[in-house]
Amino acid sequence: MDFKHFFQNVGTKVKTVWNTGKIQRVSRITYDVIWNVILFFIILGTIGMFLGAGIGFGYFASLVKDEPIRSYESMEKDIYDYEETSKLYFAGDIYIGDIQSDLHREETKLENISPTLIEAVLATEDEFFYEHNGVVPKAIIRALVQEFTNSNMKSGGSTLTQQLIKNQILTNEVSFDRKAKEILLAMRLEQFFSKDEILEAYLNIIPYGRSANGRNIAGVQTAARELFGVDADEVNLPQAAFLAGLPQGPSYYTPYKSGGGLKDEEGLAPGVNRMKVVLSRMYESGKITDKEYQEALKYDITKDFVTESESPLDKYPHLTIELEERASEILTYVLAEKDGYSKEDLDEDHELKEEYAILANRDLRRNGYNIHSTIDKDIYDAWQEVAKNFKYYGPDSTKQVVDPSTGEVIERQRVEAAAELIENSTGRIISFLGGRGYSYDNQLNYATRAKRSNGSTMKPLLVYAPAMEKGIIQPGTPIADVETSWGSWTPQNFDNSYHGILPVRNHLMNSYNVPAIKVYTQIMNDNPVEQYLRKMGITSIGDDEYAHQALAIGGTSTGITIEENTNAYVTFANGGNFVDAYMIEKITTQDGEVVYEHKSEPVEVFSPQTSYLTLDMMRDVVKQGSASYLPGQLKYKNVDWAGKTGTSQHTHDVHFVGSNPNVTMGAWLGYRIGQSLVCDSCELHHTNRNLKLWAELINAASDINPDLIAPSQKFQRPDGIVSRSYCATSGMLPSDLCNEAGLVSSDLFNAKFVPTKVDDSLSRGSYVLVDGKAVLAGPNTPKEFIQDDGLSFNPEWLIRNQYDKLRDIRQLFPSIRREAWEKITIPNIKGFNSTINDDGVAPKAPSSLKNSGRNLTWNASSSKDVVGYRIFRANEPGESFKLIGSSIETKFTLPSGTGVYHVKAVDYFGLESKASEEIIIGDFEEPEELDKPNKPNNKDNKDKDKPKDPKPNTPKDPVEPNPRDEEEPVDGGGDNTEPNPNNPEDPGEEEPPGDGENEG
Repeated sequence: MDFKHFFQNVGTKVKTVWNTGKIQRVSRITYDVIWNVILFFIILGTIGMFLGAGIGFGYFASLVKDEPIRSYESMEKDIYDYEETSKLYFAGDIYIGDIQSDLHREETKLENISPTLIEAVLATEDEFFYEHNGVVPKAIIRALVQEFTNSNMKSGGSTLTQQLIKNQILTNEVSFDRKAKEILLAMRLEQFFSKDEILEAYLNIIPYGRSANGRNIAGVQTAARELFGVDADEVNLPQAAFLAGLPQGPSYYTPYKSGGGLKDEEGLAPGVNRMKVVLSRMYESGKITDKEYQEALKYDITKDFVTESESPLDKYPHLTIELEERASEILTYVLAEKDGYSKEDLDEDHELKEEYAILANRDLRRNGYNIHSTIDKDIYDAWQEVAKNFKYYGPDSTKQVVDPSTGEVIERQRVEAAAELIENSTGRIISFLGGRGYSYDNQLNYATRAKRSNGSTMKPLLVYAPAMEKGIIQPGTPIADVETSWGSWTPQNFDNSYHGILPVRNHLMNSYNVPAIKVYTQIMNDNPVEQYLRKMGITSIGDDEYAHQALAIGGTSTGITIEENTNAYVTFANGGNFVDAYMIEKITTQDGEVVYEHKSEPVEVFSPQTSYLTLDMMRDVVKQGSASYLPGQLKYKNVDWAGKTGTSQHTHDVHFVGSNPNVTMGAWLGYRIGQSLVCDSCELHHTNRNLKLWAELINAASDINPDLIAPSQKFQRPDGIVSRSYCATSGMLPSDLCNEAGLVSSDLFNAKFVPTKVDDSLSRGSYVLVDGKAVLAGPNTPKEFIQDDGLSFNPEWLIRNQYDKLRDIRQLFPSIRREAWEKITIPNIKGFNSTINDDGVAPKAPSSLKNSGRNLTWNASSSKDVVGYRIFRANEPGESFKLIGSSIETKFTLPSGTGVYHVKAVDYFGLESKASEEIIIGDFEEPEELDKPNKPNNKDNKDKDKPKDPKPNTPKDPVEPNPRDEEEPVDGGGDNTEPNPNNPEDPGEEEPPGDGENEG
């Protein structure tokens, strides 16, 4: 085609038409039409805009019509009502950590946040924060367009103010309704609060993902601590950028896995890239220089991440849980009191108490309280180390047992331990040992929550102190430790023997059971549980248990906690005033408002005199009694300690509670599910294992605070304490006969209860010594062996005390000064079976007759009813013997030297034994040789029927067995061996089954 000619032809035709004027006329018409159309659309658009705006405003109004007009107070409460974790503190405001919570948040002030971090947040989240009034219209329009067009790019339109509204007042619901309300409330919030107030609230509520231990965290201060180990005012530029980028995707950008622990390199990349985006925005907005920007991009933020985050539950599990539970209980009553309910109201209404307990637990985890405890951090930490390194717990038990709470069969158990240390004057719990460790299957706090039988540590609390307070006993009061039954129950002592009449002091010192039960039966009907134990904070024991004699030695159906037991002993150290133990000093808000503060309220339980006498007896427990192993284990030697050991039934538990003028401490060993602690292969006896643990714990505490734990002052003796002498048989004032018997003792007394009557337990009488023991002479007792004007027990006294009902009255004789007791004769009381029975058989002859100079000696007859010996002499061998004297001993001084001698034993009933072998003293001519038997001599025949004495040193004829030879020796029925308090290897109070055993 020839294009040149083509365009020339077209041009010619256009020019021809233009010259006609048609084009000009058409164009004017078109211009008018177009302008009118444009004008029409402008008018229509203006009308539409106003109409749309009206419709928009109407729609907006319809969306927010149900939203109330909020006051300043209402909005202030809402925006600051964010969940904040409560904090735990040791004594001295030493931070422990935060309580357990699903969300960990720590509040901070804006001035405590790094300006760099604030700039990073604003550059990322709200560049024009300080310029807008809560909303940015173009951002909202942009977001709406993106929403209507279903754009893949969603830039968002929320300011920090709107985000605060969304998190604190509204919800995260995605809807126009919620968005409209958000805009309205954001603008209203800006009218009430300054920009800094809004920014501070935002930085405290925004979520920041997870911590190294997997716990959810919120608030910039918490995030700085949990991610980088620094406070919010200490972060550097890269750290600030990383924190600022987190809220856009907390779970995605967090450096930690959901279960805890640092993500791998791939998992960390999104957060690091997000940090670089924030840095870029800070640079573009002029917040940082190019140099700062470049250096920050090169910074390896991954090296700053905290790799491990140990929560207080990880480091201090028993302490954290205990403080949380106590704080929740305190807040339960605080909240109820605000609503007009008293503690008594809640204790009587279980449902009401449960309701307030739920509210208190919620408050504790949301309101950010500061919980200030009494626990000394250094001592507490030292105790955990002692428990960790202690080597004398004893072996694991491999005996299969069934867990009563779960029914699970337990194959192996280790020995657990617990202890608690309390300041006497205040009740402040200084430290405790909750157990040897904390694990999934063993989380019980044995010091505060485990109820165990307290064994013989019950005796001072329930028996001896109450009985002294009532004037029934004093430390020197004699009590007969003899076999005694209460119905079908015949309790035993730890050593399976009885110890006769001893003063209360000795019975407590050696932890004998029977005397304690005897004393308790005298006060039992007064309900000493209600009168005394309840006042000393022991609430675990049932209301009706006071009626059981076994309670005297720790036999309870429920047991009591180590804290209850230890706390009760504080009463004695405080002069009779109980001060309840406590672990929380005060609870405050973050603003310092005191929500709760502990106030000690002493309760009078015993008189100062009773308390001091109890302490004085317990001093002997430590010095020479069942805890005599302890002093050798103590590092601080001159401390005035008084205490008591205790072992429960079947040796399932061993206790020791000790007090000095400043503090009281209790310690315990036992298996979680009761098993015997007896261990024959162990280096230490079970009681001493616990004493050693107690000593190591108290030594550690004393090293840290010797002025408090190991004071030099002694327990102060109050007025009204006097020293008095008394007769060891009865506890009455000594009589002349008691003094003559050598049985006068002395001890301390409450001046109100000193004895006023003179002893009447002894009288004079004639007696003989049978097997070394004094016995009243019988009607057939040979007079030459009777001791005239001897001492005898007064029959009336024996009957009055029901000692006449004993199988053997010599059971009353103690090992202390036993020789003096055995010189006292026992009267024949009607209905009393004498221990000397007449068997009608002559006693066996004495043996081994010897001579030294003019002194004859021999071995005693083996018969047990012998009262003395008769000595016979013949002038020459072969002549007849004549009685020359008698002796109650196994020796005799001869009146002349030469002669032939033999000895015969005489029993209580006057029967005489055959003669002993003869002994010749002096030189005699040999007698004529006798005729042989087969050649009888007439002279001899006339005397053939006359019995002749055997020749000297010739064997005697066999003697018929004496039935009395088979009888057991008559003794006091008690074991004369006692533990040696000076021997560190001696276990002291052994207390196997029997100490603390229950009826049935």
